[in-house]
Amino acid sequence: MKVVFYLKSCNTCTRIIKEIKLNSSFVFREIKSNPLTLKEIEMIHDLSKNYESIFNKRAKLFTEKKLKDVTLTELEYKNYILENYTFLKRPVIITDQKIFIGNSKKNILELKKHLGE
Repeated sequence: MKVVFYLKSCNTCTRIIKEIKLNSSFVFREIKSNPLTLKEIEMIHDLSKNYESIFNKRAKLFTEKKLKDVTLTELEYKNYILENYTFLKRPVIITDQKIFIGNSKKNILELKKHLGE
């Protein structure tokens, strides 16, 4: 399975997809117009090992809900991600049962290496 979970209006997601030249062998899942399903979030969790690692703490809602001041459980991270797409750290790229989460330079370099670029 090769899938990219991204936000169409996110310039960083768009830039990364173009930079890495992800081809048509990938399924592109735009998470705003087509929200994550419970099955998808659990698949991402199985590969990432925890919900906190896929949770976007830079989301505007994170600040608005004052979540910085709260210790969240794994279930709460999961429920927030299911509740609102902005809580998913993006992009999430899955290829060959390997997951790449977020837009850090290190992550993108690892993805490029994995894809043979």
